[in-house]
Amino acid sequence: MAKKENIPNYSVILDTSFIIRLLDLNSPLHQNAIDYFRYFLNNDILLYFSTISVAEYCVKGDFNDLPFNNLRILPFNIFHAKEAGIFTRILFNAKKTGELIVKERVVVPNDSKILAQGSYEKGIKYFVTSDSESLKFIDILRKEGATDIEHLDIHTPCGVKFGYLELEE
Repeated sequence: MAKKENIPNYSVILDTSFIIRLLDLNSPLHQNAIDYFRYFLNNDILLYFSTISVAEYCVKGDFNDLPFNNLRILPFNIFHAKEAGIFTRILFNAKKTGELIVKERVVVPNDSKILAQGSYEKGIKYFVTSDSESLKFIDILRKEGATDIEHLDIHTPCGVKFGYLELEE
């Protein structure tokens, strides 16, 4: 069997906000989430979803609605916990000094945990989210040398991000 040409050599970790938009037919970002999901699947990009995000989703969503057949569930482990402690300290310090200003929310330790998982696991390039504010967290963590994970905000259409023309099916 011939190998596909130009297959990206990375995986992604999906934020809870991405899955919410993917499963909410009424969300203004639903189609963008579908387009990214389809792009990742069509290009054999592994989709990681944290057990932390499963817990967040289940606050208002149904566990059985999650697309488990297309996700690799990433359990939060001791190595992720160690990284998360460092990440949370960096973000709390940045908030304390005024370097990090986040609208209408505090730095959520769950964000630090999921970012730590994505950073610790080899090959994860993007944190895929609809949470534009999380870019601030990633920028500070990157500046401190704590991570090289990149922010991928689904407010930007998939075709724009990855440079392809979206045609009607």
